[in-house]
Amino acid sequence: MRADGEPSTSNGTSRPFSNGSGASPQHKAAVSNSSNGMRKSPVATNGSSSTNGHGNAKPRISYFGHDREEVTRILLQALLDLGYNGSAAGLSQESGYELENPLVAAFRNAVLQGEWAEAEELLFDGTTSEGGVGVFRERLVLQDGVDKNVMRFWLRQQKFMELLEQRDTGRALMVLRSELTPLYQDTSKLHFLSSLLMCQSTEDLKVKSEWDGAEGGSRRQLLSRLSSCISPSIMIPEHRLATLLQQVKHNQISRCLYHNTVSPPSLYQDHTCDRNNFPVRTILELDKHAGEVWDVQFSHDGTKLASCGGDGTVLIYDVATWEILQTLADHEAGVGAVAWSPDGSMIVTCCQDRHARLWNAVTGEIKKILPRFDEPVSGCVWSPDGNSFVTGCLYKEKNLCQFDLNGTMVYDWGRSHRIQDLAVSPNGHRLVAMDNEKHIHVYNFVTRELEYEMDMEAQLCSVSISQDNRYLLVNKKNGQATLLDLDTRESLKYFQSADRGEEFVIRACFGGANEGFVITGSEEGYVYIWHKENGQLIEKLAGHDKGCCNSVSWNPTNPAMFASAGDDCRVRIWSNEESMLRSKGSRQPYAIQQESNSW
Repeated sequence: MRADGEPSTSNGTSRPFSNGSGASPQHKAAVSNSSNGMRKSPVATNGSSSTNGHGNAKPRISYFGHDREEVTRILLQALLDLGYNGSAAGLSQESGYELENPLVAAFRNAVLQGEWAEAEELLFDGTTSEGGVGVFRERLVLQDGVDKNVMRFWLRQQKFMELLEQRDTGRALMVLRSELTPLYQDTSKLHFLSSLLMCQSTEDLKVKSEWDGAEGGSRRQLLSRLSSCISPSIMIPEHRLATLLQQVKHNQISRCLYHNTVSPPSLYQDHTCDRNNFPVRTILELDKHAGEVWDVQFSHDGTKLASCGGDGTVLIYDVATWEILQTLADHEAGVGAVAWSPDGSMIVTCCQDRHARLWNAVTGEIKKILPRFDEPVSGCVWSPDGNSFVTGCLYKEKNLCQFDLNGTMVYDWGRSHRIQDLAVSPNGHRLVAMDNEKHIHVYNFVTRELEYEMDMEAQLCSVSISQDNRYLLVNKKNGQATLLDLDTRESLKYFQSADRGEEFVIRACFGGANEGFVITGSEEGYVYIWHKENGQLIEKLAGHDKGCCNSVSWNPTNPAMFASAGDDCRVRIWSNEESMLRSKGSRQPYAIQQESNSW
């Protein structure tokens, strides 16, 4: 089996295939002139679909209930993806099936080579062929309901972008005016494309448009979009067998309530995970806070844990030993939230004394105290590059501001909503601000423009964005967490706990292997864990028996560990049966007076 990027070898044959791995430019011709999916001349060999070794036998039309032609052509594609060209040639000859016809091969090549006029002609005008009776036009068969103008728009948009990349602004403007605009597509999209004409450099173009250029993956992505509009019996979607196998694994994972391993399940057998390998047991209690613990956060590499609360201190623990590395105590009131820098070297603390402080997390020294806000600082998030951070405040002014590492404010969004919590997508494209009422505000973090607002119809607690940048988790004070698609704005899942609080800030987050779970605390002190895929509540854990479980944080590098923080002045570390057996025992908490975590 060849490695990714290694050139295909013929494995004993030089016969080219048009839908091979990578769809490389040298695949200019199809295997034969037979139509897609049609049989070639019968081959009288053992195992062929014509006689199967018996002269009077009928062709087999199914494979365990599946269409024989579909299975064979998908196998042909998979063999080519794997680099087994000789085996694919043998299968094609023995079965009598071709992967695809010359028309499909020509269209694929036209898109990948940037031959836009030819691609449009093959899609909509067809090719001229000599038939038995005169001349006929042959073209690709589109799926029912496909808007041809949409497909034209995609092709011409790519053409426009590549001209801009070449700094050929004149021709790009002509394409915009004479080829894109007459298609009457989305006006806002046309305005956006028009704004790209003002980009001063190719790099600026790519950043603003989130496009990787002609030499990147844009042409292949375009081909994938176009092929989704073409009849799959004519043009099999790319890597179809791999997609089907991935769906099998995904189905097994979605049915396994306690799947919490990074490695995917084997295809050799049905998959299930044991509950004993799931973090449902407290292996350690950290009791060094002299007040309620309001927030707890693992660093991005999972090696450190920070906790903060009503006593005004922030404790940083070494996850390997659970020894306290630093005590950040220079706060005049309770600390409601902490935020780690991406590299774990710095931390921002958000305090009720109306200050946000930037700390060196290694030495415990204050790097900068931001000017006093008019209300408590409620939250903070870092930009993915670690060069700036955004604070949220519960005041109507300067409630959403971005600062550099010197503490200089570089941007103020100037909105009037009071911010309760914040989240930035890992790719740096979106900033989500949650106000202290019922609304979330989604900004483009690059342009800083507001993309949309949503009324969540309940008082809100926290927001969190998944590592794949797709999902937003909104926790509400009524005990319900909602999973949203950031692009479509659709509500996908609802996770309702039995505890319907209305007063305190309770934080929720994603967690587990591949973020397969949703976890939240509750005003009754319980920890709730749901399966993200099917929405099923799989655990209700008695976490903190004196007041709220205010915050939870799942270790990003250890799926078998999460932490919870509560009004009982403790941070609990949760893990699985194996870790519990290895634990040296729990630590006893101090007896202290409780305080409220209400803002």
